[in-house]
Amino acid sequence: MRLVESRLTGPVRVVGVGLLGTSVALGLRQRGVDVILADASPTHVAIAVDLGAGRAAAPGDAPELIVVAVPPDVTAQVVASELAAFPDAIVTDVASVKAGILQELRDQGADVTRYLGSHPLAGRERGGPLAGRADLFQGRPWVVAAHDDISYRRASAVDDLILDLGGTLVEMTPEQHDRGVALISHVPQVVSSLMARRFIDAPSDALGLAGQGVRDVTRVAASDPDLWVQILGANAGSVRDILVAYRDDLDRFIDALADPAAPGARRRVAEELAGGNAGVSRLPGKHGTDKRFATLTVMVDDRPGQLARLLAEIGEIGVNLEDLRLEHAQGRQVGLAEIAVLPEAVDRLSTELAARGWRIAG
Repeated sequence: MRLVESRLTGPVRVVGVGLLGTSVALGLRQRGVDVILADASPTHVAIAVDLGAGRAAAPGDAPELIVVAVPPDVTAQVVASELAAFPDAIVTDVASVKAGILQELRDQGADVTRYLGSHPLAGRERGGPLAGRADLFQGRPWVVAAHDDISYRRASAVDDLILDLGGTLVEMTPEQHDRGVALISHVPQVVSSLMARRFIDAPSDALGLAGQGVRDVTRVAASDPDLWVQILGANAGSVRDILVAYRDDLDRFIDALADPAAPGARRRVAEELAGGNAGVSRLPGKHGTDKRFATLTVMVDDRPGQLARLLAEIGEIGVNLEDLRLEHAQGRQVGLAEIAVLPEAVDRLSTELAARGWRIAG
């Protein structure tokens, strides 16, 4: 019996049961869809089956839709193979680069009238089937890389997949997608990794000063290098263009710092920093808006139940929590909870929490 109504009727074949593939499968199984699992690793298939993500592939399977979730450097090859093996199925993939895959399929003479690439902008630091989550795509942008060779009727199966899994459907051309992800994902990965590389020979006492800011900047530096070599190689042109512009920004900054007392040097530094303010203000916030929130920092004792108590009391006060970030205070048995709320609510929340005995740090 289906727990949630599904737009897809199935069966859906998922090729590659790592993080994304298993998450797709788990989400579809929650909606009662028959999911067929295939992977180069029988162990991965067995784990995914044990997790309830579907059943192992068998002769005679006739999938309605095929989702290819394999590494980027073999995606086109696997998509072409699936198109040939299942001539009645629609095939999509979830690779993070789109234009090169479509071109490679066309060069091979594959039937791209049944192929529509897609890319969910969702993930976790861990990979593999055990990291899969049925809710991974909830509320996340999921790009459909539209092209002229596929009909609307066939493309609708991919739309249904995205909507069934709770994604927010975004339509772009493959080229628009690749330029977009270079800016918001691929170049930030490079910048984060290069910044974290500075830590290799850094003194331990300096690293001991690290707070949430540097952890935010370098969080994605922990990502899999092998995967990112593939992604960056596949989107090299778009990534390089942005890195060249970024290098120009750095050069201006370096030149200004060479003699900060020189006429105009401080102005140039201020302009570069203000440019960052202007850029970050354009990033969509919660609910896809650009509303800026006020932040209140509350000290939370490192004891069981304290964070739960804080959140419960915020609810009792009647203030909506827009975002929450936790940081451990260095050398102290206390945490810092950075609470984001609407600006008009921050003063009342601060007063009410202080009256209840909470220590407000800022």
